[in-house]
Amino acid sequence: MTRIFTVITFFFLFGLRAAFAQQGAGVWVQIEAQPSLREAQERAQTYANALPDVNGFRLNSGWYAIVLGPYLPEDAQQVLRVYRAERQIPSDSFIAFSNALGQQFWPIGANILNRGVAAPPPEPQVQPEQPQAGLSPQAADETRAEALQGERLLTAQERRDLQTALQAAGFYSSTIDGAFGQGTRRSMSEWQRFNGFEATGVLTSLQRKTLMDDYNAPLISVGMGRYADPQAGIELDLPLGAVALDRYEAPFAHFQPTSDLNAQALLISQEGTAATLRALYEVMQSLEIIPLQGERTLRGNSFTIEGRGNGIVSFTQAALKDGRIKGFTLVWPENDEARRARVLAAMRASFATTDAVLDAGAGADAEQRIDLVSGLQIRKPRLSRSGFFADANGTILTVAEVADSCTRITLNSDQEVQVAWRDADLGIAVLRPGRALAPISVAEFSAEQPRIQSDVAVSGFSYEGALGAPTLTFGQIADIRGLNGEDGVKRLALSAQPGDAGGPVFDDSGSVIGMLLPTPSDGRALPGSVSLAANVDRLTDVLTKAGLSGQSSQTATPVSPNELSRRANGMTVLVHCWN
Repeated sequence: MTRIFTVITFFFLFGLRAAFAQQGAGVWVQIEAQPSLREAQERAQTYANALPDVNGFRLNSGWYAIVLGPYLPEDAQQVLRVYRAERQIPSDSFIAFSNALGQQFWPIGANILNRGVAAPPPEPQVQPEQPQAGLSPQAADETRAEALQGERLLTAQERRDLQTALQAAGFYSSTIDGAFGQGTRRSMSEWQRFNGFEATGVLTSLQRKTLMDDYNAPLISVGMGRYADPQAGIELDLPLGAVALDRYEAPFAHFQPTSDLNAQALLISQEGTAATLRALYEVMQSLEIIPLQGERTLRGNSFTIEGRGNGIVSFTQAALKDGRIKGFTLVWPENDEARRARVLAAMRASFATTDAVLDAGAGADAEQRIDLVSGLQIRKPRLSRSGFFADANGTILTVAEVADSCTRITLNSDQEVQVAWRDADLGIAVLRPGRALAPISVAEFSAEQPRIQSDVAVSGFSYEGALGAPTLTFGQIADIRGLNGEDGVKRLALSAQPGDAGGPVFDDSGSVIGMLLPTPSDGRALPGSVSLAANVDRLTDVLTKAGLSGQSSQTATPVSPNELSRRANGMTVLVHCWN
């Protein structure tokens, strides 16, 4: 009764939205695939008797997929979750995309995607009976005794595979050992009963094939097949229906998506040492295709990296053996975990190498950009601004905007820091490093009010780190108040860049007299030569609220440009905000 209620509820909840999905970017829940059209039509009819939205399409691999949908993406996830829980569909069902679907075979005559209608299977030819001595008609299926006899011919791996498939389908929860004891027999009976077979506890040849075909449907849907790359010296199974070799840029062979699944893959192949492996481990973690969240392990002569976030899940493995580093990366969309896990497991289990290594000069004529590593985009922060050391422990003063909605804040891309205090009204933030630092220079705050038209300099990463070091921008004090006459803010006659915001403002003695603020976000477009800076009293007030104190300047004697540059370089830091 519960299952009937679920189906009726889904029909009313998602029926209308499924109709809308047909007009747009609808997705599907693939529940099964069969090698022949006749078998697929029979299974589609069985599902259609119990569930709405049943459709069938020919796959690029030549198999025939039975799917539910189309649905809006959020509805498809709900359908998948509920029908799995109700055991209305196999537990290894997954989200599928329209690009993988070809001619439609169910409902018969339908053509939702305008890709043609699959030809009906030919009617079986009825042969006239010609009795022959010693021959008897072959049974449609096996008896229990015949099934047991066929079972004895299975290899140990084939027996374990059957247990694994039963486990994936939700019928088996014990050890995968290839021993068909009471638990395995019970799970076989449950699977048979669920799929409309007589519950004998022994799978016939046809039932074993059906079970394994269902289990391998996720791999079939992405065209999983053997791939050998003689240049990289790597052989493995790859989702060849979803990715294809695009180019070589040492040490990578790049596989780009060929469908809206947007999967990617890399083969890794280079000569190297343990130091090379460690360097590769660090470089891989700087790439955009490897999100920050996820487990990372470097142990001995191998490493694995998992990354999750920004809509993707990636996995990388690499190992050093006999002076050669070989490995791969798989990048997969989120919310398709069941299929990703199967694809990744197949890639890892099938990975093999030869002595060949990718030519170190491969791809040398490719586009060169500072933000690319061997053709891969380096991860970029959402926002980069300047900051400066406010005490000898490495506490940093910067602008509040660099601490807004960040999953991670770093100095110079690697040193993580935490927000110790943030004052949105003043636009100032105090950052504390995870471990004490030893700054070369620390801000010395001037207690004197600077004079209008006196010379000043701002130290900052004008181009958000592109130059690798801070630069000094020179100007003058235009007013000791803000644009509206407010206290606590200076107006500078100085042409600054967005990356300079958060940088210290120096007077001619090298003392800090303020911090450069970002351009106002209230819609005003200020002239390029107008900048604003927070006064020292505002900075020290924020430090006090954070339980800290700044160092006062002890001199007003002008310093040389070289000395000013030395102080600025030792004090100014690049602050990154990461998503």
